[in-house]
Amino acid sequence: MMPKSAIVLAAGLGTRMRPYNGHVPKPLVAVGGKSLIDYGLDRLAESGVERAVVNVHHLADALERHLAPRQRPRIVISDERAELLGTGGGIAKALPQLGDAPFFLVNSDTLWLDGVKPNFVRLAEAFDPATMDALLLLAPTTGSIGYTGRGDYMMLPDGRLRRRAEREVVPFIYAGAAILSPALFADAPTGAFALTRLFDRAGESGRLFGLRMDGVWMHVGTPDAVAAAEAALTAAH
Repeated sequence: MMPKSAIVLAAGLGTRMRPYNGHVPKPLVAVGGKSLIDYGLDRLAESGVERAVVNVHHLADALERHLAPRQRPRIVISDERAELLGTGGGIAKALPQLGDAPFFLVNSDTLWLDGVKPNFVRLAEAFDPATMDALLLLAPTTGSIGYTGRGDYMMLPDGRLRRRAEREVVPFIYAGAAILSPALFADAPTGAFALTRLFDRAGESGRLFGLRMDGVWMHVGTPDAVAAAEAALTAAH
């Protein structure tokens, strides 16, 4: 079933995005003439998502002004100006606005080119709330643009995920998009915490799954990566 709600994480400080982030929040950095956050929001709208909760902290006023005219999806602001809550705490705070059903998660700085079928549709078709607390969209470490790390996860044959050990190299990166069940947040910590804590807990109980992306993923974390992403978008079109 296609989720009707989503959360877009846009509260981070974006410290690696200098020189932009003194005056432009990272989600509003333009790639190919369009703000990063709008790529995700447009994809959510095309997938039938009706409501997107966007958490804000750094340069929050600029983000709110940018999002105010948007009609689809309908934007609900989760205000973290007073305290930055991290990826996990930010979602936990927004849970009442997300409803009781599974919802999409998308990082405001993730960008990809879809394959034949949109990846949000593929996530929705693959998600099984009976067996999964989280289904993460994964990109291969080879062929992804702007990424040079050792990966995040090993995927088992049944789709379950195992996190990379300290010295290990694994084939998949978390691509910054997922479907999460509210059950993932049962007995979650209070205050600020990282979402990876809950992913690790779900992995230990066999309820963390992955779906390999169809398309090309771009990590736009630095000013240099903007140029690489724009080149990839141009080549695709």
